[in-house]
Amino acid sequence: MRIWFNRTFSTISAVFNNLRQSTTAGEVTLICTHTHATAAAFLAADECYLEPAELTGPDYLTWCVDFCCLHQIELFWPGKEAALISTHHALFQTIGTQVLSVADFATLTLLHNKADFYNALPADVATVMDFIAVNDCQGFDNAVAELSEKHGTLCVKPAVSVYGLGFRILDTQRDSITQLLKGVEYQIPLAELRQGMANIPQFDSLLVMEHLGGPEWSVDCAGQHGQLLCAVQRKKSQLAGHGQSIDNNPDIQGMVERLTAHYRLNGLFNIQFKEGKHGVRLLEINPRPSGGFGMACLAGANLALLALQAIKGEAVEPSLIQYGLKVTEVNTPVVLQEIP
Repeated sequence: MRIWFNRTFSTISAVFNNLRQSTTAGEVTLICTHTHATAAAFLAADECYLEPAELTGPDYLTWCVDFCCLHQIELFWPGKEAALISTHHALFQTIGTQVLSVADFATLTLLHNKADFYNALPADVATVMDFIAVNDCQGFDNAVAELSEKHGTLCVKPAVSVYGLGFRILDTQRDSITQLLKGVEYQIPLAELRQGMANIPQFDSLLVMEHLGGPEWSVDCAGQHGQLLCAVQRKKSQLAGHGQSIDNNPDIQGMVERLTAHYRLNGLFNIQFKEGKHGVRLLEINPRPSGGFGMACLAGANLALLALQAIKGEAVEPSLIQYGLKVTEVNTPVVLQEIP
């Protein structure tokens, strides 16, 4: 089977490695495209091609269809423009290409904006932290005042963000120079943040939230249109350098099953949780493999193979997860490109 992964995060290399380890030689051909010739994922792929960097939207969709025809793609596993591509499966089916979408367009769009996602999430499916979305300084002041009455520490994060970018704990005691000199990370002085807002009439949605101070879980999943095939919980140590543990928290497992069913999640995806004073709370659903995907598979589940078996209509056998296992990743130096 010829499988194409278009531009996506570099962590897709772990998916390539797991597929290659679990299939016989020649059974699958892994094809990767990217806009950069030195993309790390190229090192793990069988065939590599450059994408036109300037294409987006309908123009990129047309390029994808043409690419599938030219390279006889049997399964398209999209990263870039995944939401748009999810609405055009028929275009690819007419040329003999199957498309794997993690969810439909409405769901993928919803997951992209955490304010919309949290507001729409039924309480009986999963529980999120206490939050208020704001777009201006007055709204921010009101949110801080309201949430401070119930929570000792607050934090902020843009409604649209990846990799935790923009997350900050509101610091009411120190200024930025003190934080800088003391090496404080992921915190921002409340007064200075508010001062920066004062000159902006309106800004993109920002979430003001209760801060969850407990441990965090990253759950790597394989699913088939709402049926959870397997989920591996990685509990992250709160001490740097202490790795992660393969966990089996029943509350988290229950929420993962309900979220998968509610949003009819499919293929490979990741769901993150964090614990606060009132229990475990959902952080986000990532409609793609996570950065720690490879670590999850060390626990005994080849999630990429399970997803592929489901796509091909093959029987999927339950995985035996080794709970309590301590895992980490070791960086390996590689040559991305030789200079001629």
